[in-house]
Amino acid sequence: MGALLRREGQYSFPRTTWRRRHDAGALAGLTPHQRGRKANPRPVATQRLAALEQENERLRQQLQQAETIIEVQKKLSSLLGIPMSHTKTNGSA
Repeated sequence: MGALLRREGQYSFPRTTWRRRHDAGALAGLTPHQRGRKANPRPVATQRLAALEQENERLRQQLQQAETIIEVQKKLSSLLGIPMSHTKTNGSA
């Protein structure tokens, strides 16, 4: 057996080292693990709800910023004496 392993370039030192590591539990890649699809930690409905809540918060911040800009424009217009034109915001005058 030793002659065959030497002829094939296989020596006992790497196998001995591998066995020692395996027995000590150092070779974690060789431990058995559960096969199949991983369980989704968050169901799709929960993910969708979280995404919608995040989008809702982002839109609230944008609305707050737009309202602040409009208030500043109104104050600046009144300070400069420029009359505000009352046009509809949907595109028609």
